[in-house]
Amino acid sequence: MSDFVPGIELSRAFYGEVVAPLVGSVPHSAALIGPGSEVLAFDTARSADHDWGPRVLVFAAAGEVEEVRARVVAGLPERFCGLPTVFGYHGVVRPGVVVAELGEWLAERLGFDPRGGMSPLDWLSSPWQALAEVTCGEVFHDGLPDGLEAVRGMLRWYPRDVWRYVLACQWRRIAQEEPFPGRCGEVGDELGSAVVGARLAREVMRLALLLRRRYPPYAKWLGSALARLPGSAELGESLGRAVAARTWREREAGLSAAYGRVAATQNRLGLAEELDVRVRAFHDRPFQVIGGDRFALALLEAVTDPEVRALPLVGCVDQVADSVEVLMSPSRARAVATAALGLVA
Repeated sequence: MSDFVPGIELSRAFYGEVVAPLVGSVPHSAALIGPGSEVLAFDTARSADHDWGPRVLVFAAAGEVEEVRARVVAGLPERFCGLPTVFGYHGVVRPGVVVAELGEWLAERLGFDPRGGMSPLDWLSSPWQALAEVTCGEVFHDGLPDGLEAVRGMLRWYPRDVWRYVLACQWRRIAQEEPFPGRCGEVGDELGSAVVGARLAREVMRLALLLRRRYPPYAKWLGSALARLPGSAELGESLGRAVAARTWREREAGLSAAYGRVAATQNRLGLAEELDVRVRAFHDRPFQVIGGDRFALALLEAVTDPEVRALPLVGCVDQVADSVEVLMSPSRARAVATAALGLVA
């Protein structure tokens, strides 16, 4: 376990020592991006038990893909750093080097090639995990005329008004359920209160990441991503208290503290009108809420793009669907987003 080498480091060395000499002078870009915990730097020794090894994506011009692929496959050693260079990956046994044309690979991962421009639908139908997988990882060499890093730069973060819209929809998700932990607890349903409290904690975690320009990863890595966010320790402690609480009042106190922290972050960013970050009673009921809709409305009022302003307060595909079968399929994700937003694909 102590000899574990993170996948990024392994693949960087693999490219430099093995793959680059095999590709030779052919113009190409090479990277470790796409699926895999190592792309998000969350891999550990446990990750090496499946779908893991020396991996590199090589992008070449369409007319040179087959030649480069044949050259690489013929020249790969059986092992690198003691690990096989041909191994099972997502159920398919293949070399750790994949050679592809960049546009085709992007279309497979996202459902479109961003170099042709991106509409609000393109942004909102792209799952956070997919956007993170394209923009994280590492580029080892960027020799294509249009540049892999330039493409990654296009996808690094939402346009400002789309960002405001996604944040508004995230606040709306909080607003829809924020009084429920107290209401469940008031009737003696602490289990129901705990379930809703945990749901709200997840939404706050995702909101915190979105406010800091991070695409929230899927559930397994959400807490790890929040923990790596600079200045997130107190937010994490508040959410931890909320999730571990045995009573609804303790749960409400933890959530209230967390709401105040993300609200203060939004105020500091200057994305919308500055608002009071203190919790308050939910109408005339004895439940403390931040009033998530206040923050959603302030963000929407700051949007100037007419196409974005006209969107219903529904959100991106991750805010509409939790199904892995949807979020792992660009065509399904786009269909869901299109239907939910009432847009024309």
